[in-house]
Amino acid sequence: MKTAHVGFMAMAIALGTAGAPALAADAPATDQIAVCAACHGVDGQSSAPIYPNLAGQSAAYMEMALKAYRAGEREGGMSAVMTPQAANLSDQEINDLSAYYSKQ
Repeated sequence: MKTAHVGFMAMAIALGTAGAPALAADAPATDQIAVCAACHGVDGQSSAPIYPNLAGQSAAYMEMALKAYRAGEREGGMSAVMTPQAANLSDQEINDLSAYYSKQ
């Protein structure tokens, strides 16, 4: 099990929810969408004001940001949360997630 997925499961248990959020039919074929959806929502509308909405965000920007988090190049803000989440993402998963959320 990937570290990010373990973190999501711990969060789900702590919040008293059973399993991952319901996913949209056109969601990327990756278990990472459930991790993203915990904070950013399946439809890209964040679950709390501290998390940015991803719906309609530029796919190129999200791809650049996720790759920078993965490489440990982004500091401050939510980097303490996002760096470990992005660490296990492949380039294909980053592309899929960025494309998906940009279309929401």
